[in-house]
Amino acid sequence: MSYTKAILFFSLFLSIFSINADVYRYIDKDGRIIFTDKPEHKGYKKLVRTWKGWVEQKKPENFDWLGHQKKYDAMIRSVAKTYNLSHALLHAIITVESWYDPNAVSTAGAVGLMQLMPETGKRYGVINRRNVKQNINGGSRYFSDLLNMFNNDIKLALAAYNAGENAVKKYQNKVPPYKETKNYIKKVMKYYKRYQRTMT
Repeated sequence: MSYTKAILFFSLFLSIFSINADVYRYIDKDGRIIFTDKPEHKGYKKLVRTWKGWVEQKKPENFDWLGHQKKYDAMIRSVAKTYNLSHALLHAIITVESWYDPNAVSTAGAVGLMQLMPETGKRYGVINRRNVKQNINGGSRYFSDLLNMFNNDIKLALAAYNAGENAVKKYQNKVPPYKETKNYIKKVMKYYKRYQRTMT
């Protein structure tokens, strides 16, 4: 199945289930992509729904994410300093968004370490979302703007990064009642606290 056909099939599949249904993906030995709400074995990976599309927010198998974390650390610290962000928080966001995989792509087309959507990239002058430096810079500028928008409330800024700023505004500047968004915030804050201790 081609990538385009797989995406079209996936979109059709999702339309059948309610927004609260759990969705799992499995890629068999022949490369066929299987989606279901009832996984038959541990090979199925749970997907989570964000405004950037459906993504697998688990550590990718056979990917040296810790090596990539070290590889991009200096760049992340530099960009964090530019936008007056905590490098530990920026690392935490990238961990949950992509596990430092510069080639990560969501079903909606969000790309790279900070999972930038085409509109967000264009808004922040990102010419190539697959370029690691441009991706981190654009995502950091966006998150910095979200912090300003929501009075430096980290959890609200994270909610907006995950569910979209309009979703936060819709619920009177409160975390939207989405399971995925609440879990996203919890994961990022967990890594943020860990990195505050381990990243000096």
